Amino acid sequence: MVRIIPMAASSIRPSLVCFSSSSPRFPVSYLSRNLSRTLHVPQSQLFGLNANKLLRRSVNCLGVAESGKAAQASTATSQDDLLTWVKNDKRRMLHVVYRVGDLDRTIKFYTECLGMKLLRKRDIPEEKYTNAFLGYGPEDSHFVIELTYNYGVDKYDVGAGFGHFGIAVDDVAKTVELVKAKGGKVSREPGPVKGGKTVIAFIEDPDGYKFELLERGPTPEPLCQVMLRVGDLDRAIKFYEKAFGMELLRTRDNPEYKYTIAMMGYGPEDKFPVLELTYNYGVTEYDKGNAYAQIAIGTDDVYKTAEAIKLFGGKITREPGPLPGISTKITACLDPDGWKSVFVDNIGFLKELE
Repeated sequence: MVRIIPMAASSIRPSLVCFSSSSPRFPVSYLSRNLSRTLHVPQSQLFGLNANKLLRRSVNCLGVAESGKAAQASTATSQDDLLTWVKNDKRRMLHVVYRVGDLDRTIKFYTECLGMKLLRKRDIPEEKYTNAFLGYGPEDSHFVIELTYNYGVDKYDVGAGFGHFGIAVDDVAKTVELVKAKGGKVSREPGPVKGGKTVIAFIEDPDGYKFELLERGPTPEPLCQVMLRVGDLDRAIKFYEKAFGMELLRTRDNPEYKYTIAMMGYGPEDKFPVLELTYNYGVTEYDKGNAYAQIAIGTDDVYKTAEAIKLFGGKITREPGPLPGISTKITACLDPDGWKSVFVDNIGFLKELE
């Protein structure tokens, strides 16, 4: 049995600050009946509390409540609209950027051992750095590597957060022999992946970046994976689905080795590059070092992209807009684990390649 204690008039007034309206939109009987329920005061007692004044004031609170509900509905609608736009945006992983200590040495290793092609180089002497773009096909249709050499810096810390890059090859054993012949380091000999049949091997380039070699048939995207470690896998999956518009392709839990992976991307693994997120049981933070930089992704609208990133838990580190000196528009962000990504306007990117 619930006991309702009548409230004194003085105790009611503070809760009615917002009740003010000169043109009620609800009948007095409706208001008095509902107000008596809200305040736990018998309807007959309301008239001892200057009912006309009280009821007039109640109208505004009802209106405020309605406005609040409308605002919430509008926000929900805008979130849904933005989420739909993100899913329909023409997005593609363009390139992955990282720093190396000797540009010529790295180019030689990638072209001779991994079969990549040097697509282009650009030197920016006023800012004291040089870029080299390498991959298995032209930048306008393939995921490629952008190497950065900063004048005078010959060594970087790869850190513990970065995992590896994935390269699909026809024959893992043959590729490993070539890597050994060229003086490369093999950290895992060819063999089936634990718990599966796919033949893999791990090698390291001269700067200590790890590459997983995966034995696959012909694929349009041999540069097929970027693996990063995250501290909360569910949070990361939700972020990349909503803010980046990626699809969760699959997950795999390996309790024996205490880790779980999630493959995220814009299409199936055999045809598109993917982001491999790895969660190690109980590890919530990683040292990211200063070697790995970011992934660049194409978009039709950097401004809407920035809105979605903010809305779904990311941090904008460069507000959307054109780059100085050129018209290409970009925006940069951090995911909830602090991994950086840059979104590049699709039209501007193609013009820049020209």
